Amino acid sequence: MERTFVAYIGIDWSDRKHDICLYDPESAQREYSVIGAQPQEIANWVATLQQRYGNSPIAICLEQKRGPLIYALCQYDNLVLFPINPRTVSNYRRAFQPSRAKSDPVDAQILIELLLKHPDKIPPWQAASCELRALRQWSESRRMLVGEKVRLTNRITAALKNFYPQVLEWFEDKDTQVFCALVWTNGEEEGSQ
Repeated sequence: MERTFVAYIGIDWSDRKHDICLYDPESAQREYSVIGAQPQEIANWVATLQQRYGNSPIAICLEQKRGPLIYALCQYDNLVLFPINPRTVSNYRRAFQPSRAKSDPVDAQILIELLLKHPDKIPPWQAASCELRALRQWSESRRMLVGEKVRLTNRITAALKNFYPQVLEWFEDKDTQVFCALVWTNGEEEGSQ
């Protein structure tokens, strides 16, 4: 079943602004605009789309599968979101633009071209269940905390190699409370002398 859309929109997003390319298949014209990344600015932009196209389906291509922009847009039933891998956009740009210069409006246009030329290869985004989103967020938080623990442990190890290398031989695990207490206690004794 092939869906028809009243408009195709490519969004090259960033933290502060979103570059937008809108393709209207009826007029075969492209329109470029920029909106802010604040939720209210996104909501105002969607309101202008609804005034222009009503509740007819609109295809929106963007380079993310999750994040604030996709969550802001997924609440509107007439917006069908198509996440496209950023590497796909980059490779497409390299293939057809010899200068390889990155331009946000051009990337927004490339997103539309990819969807128009390869609709069978770009499935629409499906929202995950609340439980799965929560699990994904907890997993990402855990991964960040583990990375931070490794970074801090490596810094402590590097410092101890210079000032107190013996303690590194005594403890295999540098992330235990006993190890931290020993290093802290010895550091306080060194400071009081």
